[in-house]
Amino acid sequence: MPRTELPVTGQALPERADAARNRRKILDATARLIAEQGPEAVTMNAVAHAAGMGVGTVYRRFGDVSRLLFAVLDDGEQRFQQAFMSGPPPLGPGAPPAERLRAFLHTVADRIIEQGAIMRAAESASPGARYQSGAYLTMHTHVSLLLREMRPESDPTVLAHLLLAPFVPSLIEHLTVDCGVTEDQIKAGIDSLLELRRRPPASSG
Repeated sequence: MPRTELPVTGQALPERADAARNRRKILDATARLIAEQGPEAVTMNAVAHAAGMGVGTVYRRFGDVSRLLFAVLDDGEQRFQQAFMSGPPPLGPGAPPAERLRAFLHTVADRIIEQGAIMRAAESASPGARYQSGAYLTMHTHVSLLLREMRPESDPTVLAHLLLAPFVPSLIEHLTVDCGVTEDQIKAGIDSLLELRRRPPASSG
């Protein structure tokens, strides 16, 4: 099978040194605002003030608040990507694809629970932006590759979108806050969904 390269978050065209410094200052300022005041405090003006630069620079670099929030998320995504692309199994290579998929989805659930506030803010600012983010594109490619190994007769591109669809912060918040569902229950539900996908249909006879 020809090798398919995953799009790695954080890999971009080379930047000028001053542009790279500005990007780092903006991301650090945004992360400070989130830590000190919550993601609702993130506006382009607030970030520009915290970073000590003009708001036009922030807009030119990131466009809007949703892209900025997703950039902060992407900034912390690289370690996760390294874990599932080259780390130890079962999350990394070396385990059967079904085990890797299970470990991957469990870890995604953990990350949403841990970083729910900023993820919800990014989702609310621009719901469709999630599907253009580097983090989602990488996750989708990875899940597609695993599904292709598990179910070569299927359409892994569509299945990967459907399998990732529940992993949105608003649903996880609804389950954990409104419904009192625990993290262990969420993971048990993930396992049940994966088992249903592997189980053959019941005979009608």
